[in-house]
Amino acid sequence: MSINSAMLAGVSGLTANSSALAAISQNIANVNTVGYKRSAAAFQTVINAQTGGSGYSAGGVMATARHYTSQLGQLQRTTSGTDLGIDGQGFFVVTERPEGSDRTDSRLFTRAGAFQIDDQGYLKNSAGLYLQGWPADSDGNIDYDPSDMSRLASINVGSVGGAAEATTRAEVNANLKSSQAVNVNNPPIATYTAGAMAAGTFTPDFEVSVPVSDSKGGQRNLIMSFVKGDLPNQWFVEIGAADPTNIVPAGANGMIKAGVLAFTPTGRLDVTTMAASATNAGGRPWLLDYQNDNTTIQIRASAAAAPVPPQVNWAVGLGIAEQTISFDLDSSVGGLTQYDSPSVVGSTLTNGTAFGNLSEIEIGDEGFVTAIFDNGVTRRIAQVALATFPSVDSLTQVSGNAYQVSDSSGTFNLKTPGSGGAGSIAASQLEASTVDLSSEFTGLITTQRAYSASSKIITTADEMLEELIRIKR
Repeated sequence: MSINSAMLAGVSGLTANSSALAAISQNIANVNTVGYKRSAAAFQTVINAQTGGSGYSAGGVMATARHYTSQLGQLQRTTSGTDLGIDGQGFFVVTERPEGSDRTDSRLFTRAGAFQIDDQGYLKNSAGLYLQGWPADSDGNIDYDPSDMSRLASINVGSVGGAAEATTRAEVNANLKSSQAVNVNNPPIATYTAGAMAAGTFTPDFEVSVPVSDSKGGQRNLIMSFVKGDLPNQWFVEIGAADPTNIVPAGANGMIKAGVLAFTPTGRLDVTTMAASATNAGGRPWLLDYQNDNTTIQIRASAAAAPVPPQVNWAVGLGIAEQTISFDLDSSVGGLTQYDSPSVVGSTLTNGTAFGNLSEIEIGDEGFVTAIFDNGVTRRIAQVALATFPSVDSLTQVSGNAYQVSDSSGTFNLKTPGSGGAGSIAASQLEASTVDLSSEFTGLITTQRAYSASSKIITTADEMLEELIRIKR
């Protein structure tokens, strides 16, 4: 009967508009939820089969949920460096537990990037989900495979301890007085042998102290000692430890390397002459092997085998690693010079740092998570992973403002931020909810009216049925 179908159509209207109200209510409740994507009820007509000549049978309406997951919210600035937004497409990959996840454990996806460091050092958002990324090795290199989810791990910044960096480069800027007299306070210069200054046989005409950091961040001083040579524009040089007990064998008196340096008639370091042969005219080796583009000194590890001259080791009691230091004595802005002015040190510039503690975490637009220490050392920890999908709006919603893969969404594609269509990371920013209150309040009014109208259908059909029953009476 058409009246019955009308009543049922009214019931379907009540049900559909109830669903619409539920979607609006969910949106309004999440107007301040970070990364929330609004939903709406999409109505569709239900048509019953029609039999010719018997009147019209109303089918009614049904509502299905429509999720606007692909809609991007506005990024808003915050004061926390671990708050992350995504400027573009993609989702953070997250897990419900920080450790022990394997290929069989489901990953969730979210744009809610309000991450904080928990008591174990993991980055966890306000829903308790842990941020995933590709971890870096000890050298800061990242081995990522976009097709292998098992390469991901929860990003932990609390496990990063203090850091120190050994000196690998030293730039010396100093002048040696060209008119320095030979043999002052020394035996005849012809009797000079390598190590004579370290042994105390020869008194240096000039010394330069070079501060260096060892592999544990310990501070040590190397001394460059100079004596005017017996050939024009040449100086004997020894590089040694200020504390001779730091170097073995003990007979080296702390000396690490000795040789000759040559200067041009214009007072600059004569790299061309030193690169042309291994020794000077007197058969003495150059301090550094410019011939083979090798300007380094090496101090082997204290645990290495007994040194064979001219090799030296750090003293065993120090327990520090091998160290190679490259000397820049020909800097374009300075370097070693030989002018007829007093011998003086302009500057000594070295890299390497003393031990430092973690001071802050920085996350860049490419997703690199970097630890910054109070001694200036930086260490890359991980890179945030982003996931994209063929059909974003078809993802399945789960609690915690997160999503799961569905049959309709297609499989995920892991990408580094800023590549392959994935957005870049926006640190100290959060994505706002996409809910527009004015639209939702308007929807409340229209939904309420539609609900009332559907209830009116039911009461009208009821009155018509009651009138039909009266006929029998």
